[in-house]
Amino acid sequence: MKAFKSHILYLTMAFVVASIGLWATSCSNVKKNERIITVSIQPQKYLLEKIVGNKFTVMCLLAQDANPETYDPSFSHIINLEKSEAYFRIGNIGFELAIVNKAKTNNPNLKIFDNSKGIPLIYGSHTSSNEPPHPNAVDPHIWSSVANAKIIAKNMLDAVISLDGKNSNYYQRNYNKLLQELNVLDADLSKELAPVKGESFLIWHPSLSYFARDYGLKQINLESEGKEMSPTQLEKEIVVAKKSGAKILFFQKSFDSREIESVNSQIGAKIVSINPMNSDWEAEMRNTADALAKNK
Repeated sequence: MKAFKSHILYLTMAFVVASIGLWATSCSNVKKNERIITVSIQPQKYLLEKIVGNKFTVMCLLAQDANPETYDPSFSHIINLEKSEAYFRIGNIGFELAIVNKAKTNNPNLKIFDNSKGIPLIYGSHTSSNEPPHPNAVDPHIWSSVANAKIIAKNMLDAVISLDGKNSNYYQRNYNKLLQELNVLDADLSKELAPVKGESFLIWHPSLSYFARDYGLKQINLESEGKEMSPTQLEKEIVVAKKSGAKILFFQKSFDSREIESVNSQIGAKIVSINPMNSDWEAEMRNTADALAKNK
């Protein structure tokens, strides 16, 4: 029994030491008096860093290849969020509410801003084409749209100025430059996708709903409510996919490509890998448009 208790004590101490080490690692990159804003996803980080420049450090909860729908925040993520001056939510991703509640417990002064404010949301996009849409189910992938990115950026600007008003002119100049970049990107994508307007594309998980809305495309997803379809549902969806004439099947890197290849063997589309969480958000938007335009 004594040996057993000693073993338990050893494990407990090891856990404490490991936790302290993890905390130290997570905070080791944080400089003294550094002002931190935490965001949920990499596309937010891309936009926010262009606005704040060197005035804030931007930390991100999700890694570039993470799946937000299965994300479980780590100890280090919670610590970094608790040390932040503000948290910028993307709006409607499930993990955000849970992680905010945890962080607010230890940091009651944490300021929270919703970057989705003012964006016309899409509902019911996560069901298959053979099912009635769920009217209250918000499509969270608002960042897959240049038009939405402009709104997100303006929300970010307003929030940052509320945090650091004395540098408002600096943030406004950076925002104006970013807005010009977004306008150029939007014009380029509109021109490139004009020849395929009205056409359909296939996608495993419907992460391009807002992109499709912007450029007059139809998205057909081969997954329903984040779950695999039943064989009967999938067979019906394959029929829809064939009739649509879609030539592209997008899939996210976080999903099993073997299953996608199996389904596509009955459709015959070109499989294209995308990463909605790409830290280079503009490059991802352009790559997505290129894939559609080149397969006209």
